[in-house]
Amino acid sequence: MLFGFIGLGQMGGGLARNLIRAGKEVLVYDLSEAAIAKTLESGTTGKAAKEISEIAAADVVFTSLPLPGDIEGVMLGETGLLGAMKAGSAYIEVSTIDPRTARKLSNAAEERGIDFLQCPLGKTPAQAETAEEPVFVGGKKEVYEKMKDVLNIIGSPVLYLGEVEASSAFKLISNLIGMTNLAVLAEGIRIGEKAGIEPKILLELLGDTGAKSFQMDIRGPWIAAGDFANRFGVDLALKDVRLGCEMADAWSNNAKTMKVALEYYKEASAEGFGKEDCNAIYKIIR
Repeated sequence: MLFGFIGLGQMGGGLARNLIRAGKEVLVYDLSEAAIAKTLESGTTGKAAKEISEIAAADVVFTSLPLPGDIEGVMLGETGLLGAMKAGSAYIEVSTIDPRTARKLSNAAEERGIDFLQCPLGKTPAQAETAEEPVFVGGKKEVYEKMKDVLNIIGSPVLYLGEVEASSAFKLISNLIGMTNLAVLAEGIRIGEKAGIEPKILLELLGDTGAKSFQMDIRGPWIAAGDFANRFGVDLALKDVRLGCEMADAWSNNAKTMKVALEYYKEASAEGFGKEDCNAIYKIIR
């Protein structure tokens, strides 16, 4: 079985390397030569595609790309890869996208006799590298059953949520809550500083209270240490929170608190922190 993987960024690269480490034949494509080289170093069964069109020959194609528009540009339309893939192959999309785009991709794949799953990921690039990040699966149950062994190579646990709208919405809801929690945490740390409490001490004390959260445990110490190295960048967080708020609006939910967080990420990006970790919103909170 030949796998094709488009997009070898912080999350996608780890998944592609997991397939190669498992001895699977993987044809990879990315605009970054460095990302390709890093991925091919993980084993002998990986190969770089010279042109993205070569990926259409794969039995299973993965995409891991930043924006819904990027995915549509690669996969849909007259020159899109779905039009060149063979009937009976499978397309697994692992990016964080909105339910409308997920449904569009699913319908286009089905029209061509191609199986489709929308499989956004949880946690961080560190977990993606070791296949320890959750995989939230949306699509037809029979396709999930067919692809379950493949999904267990790239992540764990593999969780079936229902149709593509369910998995894509879940990931956006998760990121909406997580990024809003991070904004609240940054506000709290700033208030603690005004009160004369050092961030490290504040975080230690908060760990035994109702304030404890994933963001506090992971990104709180990074903020306290002045560590804003990019694990999940401000611009990506901004994209996800924007998509999530747009999803809420489309379903007549006002999501007021989350829209406040959205403004923080917009401001952080505008201030030039877009390529730093999303915890850099701390820098624009005073």
